[in-house]
Amino acid sequence: MRIASRLILVRNGQLLVMHRLKFGHEYYTLIGGGVDPGETPVHTLLRETREETGIMIANPKLVYIEKTGKPYGDQYIYRADYVSGEPVLATDSTEAKIHNMGQNLYEPKWLNIDKLPSVPFLSKELKNKLVHDLEFGFPETPDTFMSVAEYEEKINEGDNTNGTN
Repeated sequence: MRIASRLILVRNGQLLVMHRLKFGHEYYTLIGGGVDPGETPVHTLLRETREETGIMIANPKLVYIEKTGKPYGDQYIYRADYVSGEPVLATDSTEAKIHNMGQNLYEPKWLNIDKLPSVPFLSKELKNKLVHDLEFGFPETPDTFMSVAEYEEKINEGDNTNGTN
């Protein structure tokens, strides 16, 4: 089963997100990606954050485990502290190469937290948890939840090109 790491990073009332336009489907998702062989989820979080945004983070803390089923698997979702940088794709990242082809677009950006409830976001369950916990506080121990149906819907639409959200 695939494992991925995702980042919750808040700065000045804004959430760091990846704005996607994937074969005509527009949505937002958290920064992150799959754990490579030999990596820990935390190492993946640091690598993916750097590749997808150029932002440096510190003090990652696991707050959620989202069980999404195949092909996306378990998503380890961390909060972290902002250190430096502004969101921009690394030119040598897989995401930048895919973005430059023009059909599957990636745009890292800051999203005002008050806009989160009104934007399309993967997954809906994660979005609901974020909206709640950004207002009332994150769990002290990781909260595990499932969000299989939405990912299965994307698979059935033929929207699984490389297993990357």
